[in-house]
Amino acid sequence: MGPQSTQPTDVQPYYRAEFALGEHSARHLRRVLRLYLAGSGLLELADAAELALTELLANVVRHVPGRRCRICFLLLPAAVRVEVSDSCPRLPVRGGGDALSDGGRGLLLVDAVTDRWGVTPRPAGDGKTVWFECLAKAPDAG
Repeated sequence: MGPQSTQPTDVQPYYRAEFALGEHSARHLRRVLRLYLAGSGLLELADAAELALTELLANVVRHVPGRRCRICFLLLPAAVRVEVSDSCPRLPVRGGGDALSDGGRGLLLVDAVTDRWGVTPRPAGDGKTVWFECLAKAPDAG
């Protein structure tokens, strides 16, 4: 069993972008996230992180005027943190799991596939950052 790959030196510890989401933005950002994780030795996190990212982007499309947001992928030791920031002061609400409700199920999915997630409102009340973290599984000791 070889040493665990943590973070190659040629991969930046973060990726940031700001733009208005368009028709192909979610697909493009999922691909960027997967390539970023693969280059960082964290490909095992890609499926969960891509799914959660898609849900956060869908919320921007549904609820943020102009669909403008900032994306940040941060490499942490054996983890990735994804942040989606926007200027809409309305905070997302996690649904109760009611199949007939109009929304909120996306955050239930984010909760199910990530290790941690949350919302950080901007102090001035002019927006928020919704974030999640996916942690790599520790290698078996024996």
